[in-house]
Amino acid sequence: MKKYLLSFALAFMSLTAFAQADYEKIMAEKIAKTETCKTPEEFQALANDFQRIGSKESSKWLPPYYAAFSQIQKGRLMMRNGNMQELDETAAQADKYLASAQNLAGADNAEIHLLRKMAASLRMMVNPAQRYMTDGAKAAEELSIAEKLDPSNPRIALIKAEDTYFTPEQYGGSKTKGIEMFKEAITKFNGYKPKTALDPNWGRAEAEYFISMPAK
Repeated sequence: MKKYLLSFALAFMSLTAFAQADYEKIMAEKIAKTETCKTPEEFQALANDFQRIGSKESSKWLPPYYAAFSQIQKGRLMMRNGNMQELDETAAQADKYLASAQNLAGADNAEIHLLRKMAASLRMMVNPAQRYMTDGAKAAEELSIAEKLDPSNPRIALIKAEDTYFTPEQYGGSKTKGIEMFKEAITKFNGYKPKTALDPNWGRAEAEYFISMPAK
């Protein structure tokens, strides 16, 4: 009887190991696509993929995190293309995924708070004049929480640099200062190592892109 129980336990452990390896493989493949998607439709499809992974791996926070990240990237592309009509819906979908991620990871996860900041910024951009005191304040609050939790996080430095770069000078922004902040973000990227191969590690390419641009 003990022999059978041992055989069963070993078989279960092997299946668990294979399942974990399969999860890590497919997640790595999908995460890589976050760097190559070019259209809102591609990011939406990727968000759907992460959502399906999350429905099977219901104890892991990274699938809903990346589903939210894909939604936010979709929204940022739409914003750059002048399509503001669907930003509220896109941000709401990101927030739904982030709520799931936070339930699994806990409230002290800086990466999740940073995405909450980015989602709030998307909503604000629908009507900045009317929403600055609401969604703008929420974005600032989430960024502050993220920075307190993980001040050395290069993605926080990246988003702060981006905010400075795109804010008009009459409101305290500066392209020159923004580029210097992007350089500071690169320094943080150089010293940063994610906890696992699947943990958030995006942002360096964007910082390098802005540094390559002229200040004016």
